[in-house]
Amino acid sequence: MALYDSIGEGYINYRIPDSRISSQINLALGGAKKVVNVGAGTGSYEPLDREVIAVEPSDLMIAQRPRGSAPVIKASAESLPFENKSFDAAMAILTIHHWSDWRAGIQEMLRVAGKVVIFTWDPVFEGFWLTRDYFPEVLRIDKQIFPPVDKIISLIGNANSKVIPIPGDCTDGFGSAYWNRPEAYLNESVRKSMSTFARLGNIEDVIQRLKSDLDTGMWQGKYGHLLTLKEMDLGFRIISSVE
Repeated sequence: MALYDSIGEGYINYRIPDSRISSQINLALGGAKKVVNVGAGTGSYEPLDREVIAVEPSDLMIAQRPRGSAPVIKASAESLPFENKSFDAAMAILTIHHWSDWRAGIQEMLRVAGKVVIFTWDPVFEGFWLTRDYFPEVLRIDKQIFPPVDKIISLIGNANSKVIPIPGDCTDGFGSAYWNRPEAYLNESVRKSMSTFARLGNIEDVIQRLKSDLDTGMWQGKYGHLLTLKEMDLGFRIISSVE
């Protein structure tokens, strides 16, 4: 998680949990009372009505956890410092693509908890306008680092996958959250809260091309229909094991 030690500053300002996504995560957690949040970051989507312990390897992310949030242990997903079946459920929210060994991390989640809930992106999805027209390198990288949903399900054994449409006014500023707010990608602070941009080199030329397309109306001519949509399937899924 060294990447987040370099991009994590200010992360909490743009990665505000979206209540609609949060409700789906809580639904997937079911009746779990004791939960471990693996790769917890700043604590997004940690339920307030359950006993939660967070696991996070990045000091910078830990430092940004709000006062009163769940207790956090500095550790990695691949080696959880808990005994077998210590929790009712283990959750991992937009994090498994950052793990050095996602299979080992999920196996650890299965070891320490009776139920597993994972919010992730499925790389069978062919991206959206930003990655198709402006940053194909982002799509290429994401397809390499995100494990396919079917492989995750195969590893868990007995699990379900649920489509999570992303609202047009999503408050959680992950990579494709601004799919119908293209001007947001011109904001450097917004981009800094997205891990994939940190893997790219100088992108100023591409940003200026996007700005020009917005200024001239070219983007609107091609994608203006998106502005009328309230939500969109962008490839995000919640995978939950069946007890």
